[in-house]
Amino acid sequence: MRAFLFDIDGTLVDSSVGIERVWRRVAHEFGVDEAEILQNCHGRRDVDVAQDFFKPEVIEAVLARVNALDTECVNGAVPVRGARQLLATLDDGQWAAVTSGPRPLMAARLRAAGLPVPPVLITADDVHFGKPHPEGFLLAAKALGVPPTSCVVVEDSPAGVAAGKAAGALVVALTTTHSADVLTAADIVVSDLSELPGVIP
Repeated sequence: MRAFLFDIDGTLVDSSVGIERVWRRVAHEFGVDEAEILQNCHGRRDVDVAQDFFKPEVIEAVLARVNALDTECVNGAVPVRGARQLLATLDDGQWAAVTSGPRPLMAARLRAAGLPVPPVLITADDVHFGKPHPEGFLLAAKALGVPPTSCVVVEDSPAGVAAGKAAGALVVALTTTHSADVLTAADIVVSDLSELPGVIP
């Protein structure tokens, strides 16, 4: 039996517009060029993004601001096409969510989008290393009691795809946030979750 390990933002929940709006605003407030941040913020922990693009002395303030703005964006979350239908076909022990976001925010986004919060939810709070490191997916597979090689990782970002591949899973990439040409490391690329049942071997 295959287990499914889903990212949340851009994979189960369509939140990319909100995420980019937050980082654009924070970049402006702290005097940092937004363009490179917007290319690299998806699928990564806020702390990793902050450390890459902001001076060390403002990182704590940046993270506090991102958290405050993220909380404001929860109510606009909607499910990615096919998410609700796909999750309805999976038992609790057959899927998990692995996200670079904090637990309270991610659970709130799932609920706001009308999606279930899985018993196995691995967040930025649970790992020492963010994506593209495979730690989150390895923890999720262990919690479900299946080997990573029996898992299907579903992601929307290059960092997430790299993490899934490093974990040894079959990786399906969605073109909800990034174009197919930057997701070529994935085993399978689809446009949304409605296509997933037909492409898993």
